[in-house]
Amino acid sequence: QVQLVESGGGLVQPGGSLRLSCAASGFTFKEHGMKWYRQAPGKERELVAYVSSDGYITNYAGSVQGRFTISRRNAKNTLYLQMNSLKPEDTAVYFCYVRIFDSDYWGQGTQVTVSS
Repeated sequence: QVQLVESGGGLVQPGGSLRLSCAASGFTFKEHGMKWYRQAPGKERELVAYVSSDGYITNYAGSVQGRFTISRRNAKNTLYLQMNSLKPEDTAVYFCYVRIFDSDYWGQGTQVTVSS
């Protein structure tokens, strides 16, 4: 079955960096575009970034453009999110996501807290 397992979250000071990873299994990773979402307390889940199946096309939410970089390593079935210049408003649970044949799959999420 499809599994998405995020890691790499934690507590970081404003201005710091983190790299999130999402290990994928149970499907042909290289054939699917992937997304990162986040959900802050009391807020709706929002799309952060998208990467195409081959990694050449990326899109970002305006709030993270220029600070976050989404990438993937198909040989390792792994999705990444490099987050730089982190701000307190980036505090959220971050999820990786894939849609396969009209079904939505989510990881369990990893907590990112940006605080001094």
